[in-house]
Parts: sequence; C-alpha cells; structure tokens
Amino acid sequence: QTGEQIHVSLPLSQQVSNESRLSMSESISEFFDAQEVLLSASSSENEASDDESYISDVSDNISEDNTSVADNISRQILNGELTGGAFRNGRRTCLPAPSPDTSNINLWNILRNNIGKDLSKVSMPVELNEPLNTLQHLCEELEYSELLDKAAETDDPYERMVLIAAFAASGYASTYFRAGSKPFNPVLGETYECIREDKGFRFFSEQVSHHPPISACHCESKNFVFWQDIRWKNKFWGKSMEILPVGTLNVTLPKYGDYYVWNKVTTCIHNILSGRRWIEHYGEITIRNTKSSVCICKLTFVKVNYWNSNVNEVQGVVIDQEGKVVHRLFGKWHEGLYCGVAPSAKCIWRPGSMPTNYERYYGFTRFAIELNELDPLLKDLLPTTDARFRPDQRQECLFIHLIFGGFKAGLLEEGNVEAAASEKQRIEELQRGRRRYMEENSIEYVPKFFKKVIDTNQREAWVTNDTYWELRKDPGFSKVEIPVLW
Repeated sequence: QTGEQIHVSLPLSQQVSNESRLSMSESISEFFDAQEVLLSASSSENEASDDESYISDVSDNISEDNTSVADNISRQILNGELTGGAFRNGRRTCLPAPSPDTSNINLWNILRNNIGKDLSKVSMPVELNEPLNTLQHLCEELEYSELLDKAAETDDPYERMVLIAAFAASGYASTYFRAGSKPFNPVLGETYECIREDKGFRFFSEQVSHHPPISACHCESKNFVFWQDIRWKNKFWGKSMEILPVGTLNVTLPKYGDYYVWNKVTTCIHNILSGRRWIEHYGEITIRNTKSSVCICKLTFVKVNYWNSNVNEVQGVVIDQEGKVVHRLFGKWHEGLYCGVAPSAKCIWRPGSMPTNYERYYGFTRFAIELNELDPLLKDLLPTTDARFRPDQRQECLFIHLIFGGFKAGLLEEGNVEAAASEKQRIEELQRGRRRYMEENSIEYVPKFFKKVIDTNQREAWVTNDTYWELRKDPGFSKVEIPVLW
C-alpha cells in the first residue's frame, strides 16, 4: 500500500473517556501561548512521601531482555544521505543556563479576568517558557522508541500489543517535573527535524495551522512508522487548567502489517496560581490494530479522588476477540509499566534516570536536553524555519541578527530573559502581520511538508506529503521558497 492509502483508508479510534467524549462535541478552542502545557508536568505536592502503592511491592523480576530493550536494537543509520550533518561526537548533557526565577510573576493578575474565556489571546511572560516548543515535544514522545523496535521483532501479537501500550504510556513520563514551565508556541510554518542515528529514526514536524493551532509530525525507521497531528482545547477552572487533546497517534509495523491507533488522555495542571504546580493525566486510552482484530488494549490513567490517593496510576488489559483478558498491565506513568500480577509481574518499561541538577534546568530529561542542540554541520541542511533557529528560544540563530540587526547574544536557552522577551514579542507581531495580509488578500495557507486528508471517520488529519527528506538533499531546501518567520 502507498503511504496515503494507509493514512486514509483505515478507521481511527475515538476518545473514550467520559470527560473527553463530552468535550469533543464542543468547539475546539485555541489555548493561549501555553497550550502545549499538555506536555509539561511536575512532581505532586500532594503525593504521599511514604507511598505504599502496589508498585513498591512488585519484585524486579525482570529478565535480562527487559532490563534494557535498547541493547537488543541494531543501531544503524537509516540512509546514506543522513550522515551529512548528523551528530558524531556525542550529545550535550546540560543546558547552557538554568531556568529563570519566576517567583515574582503573579499569574492571578494575568488570568483573573479570563476565567471561562478563550486563553489563546492571553500573552504570557517568556519567563514561564522552557527553551523547547511543541514541535520538539512531539519528538520527545519518541524518547523510548526502542519499545517500537522491540515490538517490530516480537512475533506474538498479544506481546506486541503490550509493547505498544508501554510506548503509549512512556510518552507521558517526561512531563513529571515540567509543570513549572511551558513550551514555546510554534508560529505557523515553523518546523523541526531530528535524526537519531543511535535510535535509528528520523523525525520532522510542522505547525500546519494557527487557528486552531495544529502540530503535525512524522517519524520513520527501518522498524516502524509513527505519525500524529494534535490540537488542544482548554478549560481554565481558576485553580487548575484542564487540557483536552484532539487527535490520533498512529504506528505501523511493516514486518507484520500492523497499524495501531490510539488517543491521548486528558491532562490537568493543578495549583496554577499558588503552591507547587503538579500534573495529572486521566482518562482511557484504547489501542486498536486496525489491520487485525486479534486483540485490543485499554489503558486507564486513574484520576486521583477521595477514595483513590495513588497518583499517576495506570491500569490496563489486553483483550482477545472473545473478550478474554490475555495480559494485565499496571504501573505509574512516571515510574514504569508492569505486565502480569504482583509480585511476579515483569517490568516492560521504566524511564531513564534524570540528569544532575535537573530541578535547576526546567526539569528536562536527558533526551529533552538534546532536542534543542544544533550541530554546526546541520545549519546548512535545515530549513530556516527550524525551531533551533528561533531567536527567542535559543542562541544559534543570532548570527542573522548580528549581521543584519545587531542583537546581543543570549536569549532564553542562554539565560537572557530580557532579550528573549523582546524577540518573542517581535516574532508574535510578525505572525499577526502575516495573518492580516493573508486574510486581506484571501490567501489560504498551505503547509510545506504535510497535507490534510479525511479519514474514514470523517475527521481531518494531517499526514506527510513525502517531500521533506527529498528536498533536504538539495541540500538545505535551497530550491524551496521558505517563509521568513523571525
């Protein structure tokens, strides 16, 4: 099948949690410049220090095969042309500067007049941002892509579903320490590329819509293909903010002809205005293999309430065609996922260790630290719309301003908050100007690297138009008209 046939002809799963189902019928509103807070989180002040949950009772009866799934994955470069500009000497282990002090920012003064309103129009201080944006966060969900590699080598369809479920849960792990800051909101046409020779995949993403804001991505390796487009609707409740994702995640495993689809769960940021912010994910994920009815998986992210004080709990089952439970899953999305029954359950996945002084550096994982790094050899191969050239987010792009505008080096990743705030305001005004021009001239925006299709559920979806890597060979998109975003 062609890529387009795969994208269009197969049914996609629907949100199943009650909260999400109710929200879907409402119009999708745009979240303010912090819409992507969906992908950020922190430790919970309410989490019991003496947690006696079942996780602690599970013995680490882990086979050597499960200790490090990545050890069994071949580390090969996807294609010869990707060697140019790829990292060869390892990746950075720390950010250039720690996160700024935000204790003097009074969010109540900013948000008090906006309860119940569309927060997309509320401008947020740059100090609340982290030096990553939503397009990079989509890539961050692939931190544990070795689970997909492992699934691509697992003949048992029930065990493959367990690994897909572990991958779905792993995408939330990096959010645990991240409620203190939010990602940058991509401007229309912004892109991001990531080639990971060590993980064997290549990834690109693009902001394909501004109203509503929609981010699309596509990732491929010799073992799997992963893509999604995502948008958010938000509800600000005064003390908390609920983010409801709209969109479907897709994975194909060519070896078995599998095509898995699933939804995201609701996210809530607690203590928005005072106290330590913490994140909660709740709702149900349903994973289906649309090419086979052998089994489905249901993962429930349990909502904390009066009767259930265990935070971050995940429970799930893999069910066969007759409705019989084949595998039981349990764990916590920030600690790991287990298959079986305690205490003899087997650990399927657990997150990696955090870097030193992560609290001072936005709560970034080791993988997140690497996402905004720019190899000098890459500069001539990337489109100028790549997020790493964005001047309010990181320093590298300042060579443009040093030549043409004389800006000082620094900005958010370098710790220069004042310059970052100025650049952020300038970039947002440029986007408003481009939008006014297109509206006045009745111009419809067309993304460069994704196209809109209608799936079998009559839902709009964004899929790759299969041009990004071909245009990259030129090199550096030299024959492509690239918009000036900043």
